[in-house]
Amino acid sequence: MRQNFRVMEKISNPFIIRGAIPEAYFCDREKETERLVRYLTNGENVVLHAPRRIGKSKLIEHCFEQEAIKGKYYTIFVDILQTGNLQEFTYEFGKAVFEATASLGNKMLKQFAQTVQSLHSEYTIDPFTGFPKFSMSIGHIENAIYTIEEVFRFLEQADKPCIVAIDEFQRIAEYPEKNVEAILRTHIQRMRNCEFVFAGSDRHLLGQMFQDYNRPFYESAAVMTLEKIEQSKYSTFVTTHFEEFDKHISPEDVERIYDLFDGNTYAMQKTLNTAFSLTAKSERCTLGIIRQAVDEIIEENDFTYRTHLMSIGLSQKEVLYAIARSGKAMQITSAAFVGKYRLGSASSVQSAVRKLKADGWIAEYINRDNQKYYQLNDYFLMLWIQKKYGRGYEV
Repeated sequence: MRQNFRVMEKISNPFIIRGAIPEAYFCDREKETERLVRYLTNGENVVLHAPRRIGKSKLIEHCFEQEAIKGKYYTIFVDILQTGNLQEFTYEFGKAVFEATASLGNKMLKQFAQTVQSLHSEYTIDPFTGFPKFSMSIGHIENAIYTIEEVFRFLEQADKPCIVAIDEFQRIAEYPEKNVEAILRTHIQRMRNCEFVFAGSDRHLLGQMFQDYNRPFYESAAVMTLEKIEQSKYSTFVTTHFEEFDKHISPEDVERIYDLFDGNTYAMQKTLNTAFSLTAKSERCTLGIIRQAVDEIIEENDFTYRTHLMSIGLSQKEVLYAIARSGKAMQITSAAFVGKYRLGSASSVQSAVRKLKADGWIAEYINRDNQKYYQLNDYFLMLWIQKKYGRGYEV
């Protein structure tokens, strides 16, 4: 039910950061694309894990555009990162299905209204566009469980098979309501006309949800992990597209960008998008241009960062700054770490970390030596903190 992406006939910048990415400008992921499409078209649900901003959403959208899926399935993408309870989940779920349905014409919209009756009166016709508009607020959902049941029933009755991708699915494990996993699992296991992608960035929580024998979603889906794009493949991708537009960049400088962002797809793509625009035709993208690009990006977010940081408490902010300045913060409750950044007690650090994780500021990772570390989800915020309150950063 997702609207078809408009293929760009001509682009001015090959490092696309918004909207659909044409096949020619989608870097690597051939094996992952083939595997995910094969699972879904074979009737399997899939757990897709990857760190934030590594390319989960883009991979899913890319798969939705493949010949085996496009036009043959209704596709829906639901982002539940900002949800905190079942009512908010129901709002995002219902909104995503409605908006996909609205693009298909009056027949499907009428079927939606007839099936999802609890939301029937909560949409209007936009007087400017003439298209249906989802005018519901979260407060309109009086019985989340009943509305969820209606939405699943609508999907089951669709005249084509459906694929629903739910991003940051691990959030449901943190809702205050009891049995949310069991409620959703009951509906999902009954579906014969719909496959699901359960995408998420928290490996630990997703692992518990799908690999713990006592949890409702135990072994209910195939598991995929999306790794970073290999440095050599990304370097070839970048240099090739610079040359395509009669611009130049050395593989060594691409490697510096890769190392700066530890292979984070979004941060690299954003940096290269800006650096490409700063490079004149027939000229080379130098380290100076790359530094200028990074500086521009963090400075254009200066007001946003300052505003968002005002919303967190002092102890959380101090821990956030310490993690950012460290880059990859290990043993954060140790006397050495607490003393170096003057953070107070180990227990206060633990409390701050829990809150920062819950609010999406940081994430927990395990390195190849099986050591736990913490890192900011936003690489540009990390560089902004390092520049403002640390020793700066080096490309």
